[in-house]
Amino acid sequence: MASVTRSSKDGGASPPSPPLSRLLVYLKPYRRHCILGPIFKLAEAVLELYLPILMAQVIDKGVATGDTGYILKMGGVMLGIVTIGLCCALVCQYVASIASQGFGTVVRNAVFRHIATFSHAELDRFGTPSLINRVTNDVNQLQYAVAMLIRLVIRAPFLCIGGVIMALTIDWRLSLVIIVAIPLFVLIITLVMRVTVKLHRLVQKKLDGLTLVLRENLSGVRVIRAFARTGREQKRFAAATDEHRDAAIRVGRISAFLNPATQLIMNAAILAIVWFGGVRVEAGGMTTGEIIAFINYVNQILLALIVVANLVITFTKAYASAGRVLEVLGTQPAITGAAQAPAERGDAPAVEFDHVYFSYDDGADELSNITVAIPRGATVGVIGGTGSGKSTLIGLLARYYDVRRGAVRVNGVDVRDYPLDALRGKIGMVPQKAELFSGTIAENIRWGRPDADDEAVRRAAATAQAAEFIERLPQGYDSPVERGGANFSGGQKQRLTIARALVRQPEILVLDDSSSALDYATDAALRRAVRAASRDMTVFTVSQRVSAVKQSDMILVLDDGRLAGAGTHDELLETCEVYQEICRSQQRGEEAAG
Repeated sequence: MASVTRSSKDGGASPPSPPLSRLLVYLKPYRRHCILGPIFKLAEAVLELYLPILMAQVIDKGVATGDTGYILKMGGVMLGIVTIGLCCALVCQYVASIASQGFGTVVRNAVFRHIATFSHAELDRFGTPSLINRVTNDVNQLQYAVAMLIRLVIRAPFLCIGGVIMALTIDWRLSLVIIVAIPLFVLIITLVMRVTVKLHRLVQKKLDGLTLVLRENLSGVRVIRAFARTGREQKRFAAATDEHRDAAIRVGRISAFLNPATQLIMNAAILAIVWFGGVRVEAGGMTTGEIIAFINYVNQILLALIVVANLVITFTKAYASAGRVLEVLGTQPAITGAAQAPAERGDAPAVEFDHVYFSYDDGADELSNITVAIPRGATVGVIGGTGSGKSTLIGLLARYYDVRRGAVRVNGVDVRDYPLDALRGKIGMVPQKAELFSGTIAENIRWGRPDADDEAVRRAAATAQAAEFIERLPQGYDSPVERGGANFSGGQKQRLTIARALVRQPEILVLDDSSSALDYATDAALRRAVRAASRDMTVFTVSQRVSAVKQSDMILVLDDGRLAGAGTHDELLETCEVYQEICRSQQRGEEAAG
């Protein structure tokens, strides 16, 4: 058979992270909110800037002259301005909440949908804990940043600039103190921001590591207790927590420097204003009301600058989180399906491996020069030692990974020429690890075919040898399934996953070491029932037990990623040394057990 050297159609290399404008696209449904919010906040800021001038007039024209009527009149005007400003602030808060929560929901859904397109290679590269943190923690940071963007990004700079302008209109000489103080503040912000951006990314990475340890401990709690390793895992978790704490403290110390530095600069400015302002009042250049108004503007500028300092911290965190989210969105899956279903050959083998080579991440070959054709309706056993490449070979059939060289064909068509849904719709996959989902037993079986009726569900359960224990349950097929199937034994979970694959009546059924938790009698009954129910189905049985594959029409023997033999049980006993050794070792094990 001619060697096929076509590589994967999609390289899967991650492009450079896209610009932040890609995230702003998700704000489009909330454009009105993003416009209205700042407008109302700007109106509040304008009204707030007007208050110190009114206060100065109250002091100079009302308090100084004892005019109570003027004081009450201007007090009413100020109360009205404050009320209008409050209403503007509430409207801004409302629209900011809608926009930020909506943005977070849209981004979270987009990231999740994109993750669902990843091949196993991308999932392995990112890791489950990191992806969980990116969908939750990082998107939350972005969501909070959007709220602050709408509420404060316009208001704070406007109050700073407006306060400076109003102070200049009162007395330009005294305003020089403010003009000197602001550049110092900007310098501090710039220095802090340059340092903290990298540190915030480090904190997120440490959080990924912490999540990994936590996830392993929660999912493996039974094993940990069985081996009395609770103390070791507590130390491991404490070490991960300490690393995260130390990284967070480092960035916290630097970020905490902002507010004291701001207070120091601006309080020094106020002290200078009071000192030189007193001199100006004695000289008759300013009134007492103008000095108080001037100090009020300085306080407004101070508070605005503190807000700006906190915004810098917020947006620094958001920038680090945006990079992590964009890294996911910018990663193109290495495996993509064709647009249209191909024309299949009716006379072609059901499955064909044509000079297949495969390796993970360009390392050593896991599979080397696998060439074999499987006729339609055949039962195929795949056997070999641990790490021989059995599950890897089957994974290539469903395109969990792509071959490095060669081709895998289904019905005469390269699997890379199928739409992914069409290809995987032909295959009923029962993985090594039985995974169930919260819901009912019937719902879990219908994962294989959502439109399956009750009779199809019962028939699949009966073939999988699951009907007996299901029907003993008080609620039968409506019995609840806890997360991960925690309320079922290992053998029961395996039988339910087999039923889930059988209910879809696939062209190709793959049992990947999926009966390892079953006793020999149940395993034998299962194999007989599957064989009787799948006469038109091509069945792959991956196992390390000779008894599980010896009745197969064809047995593939893998040894260190190579095809050591292919044939029936009797043929391999005569021609394949690897298979002979597997049989002898299992016979010795059975004799020793006996």
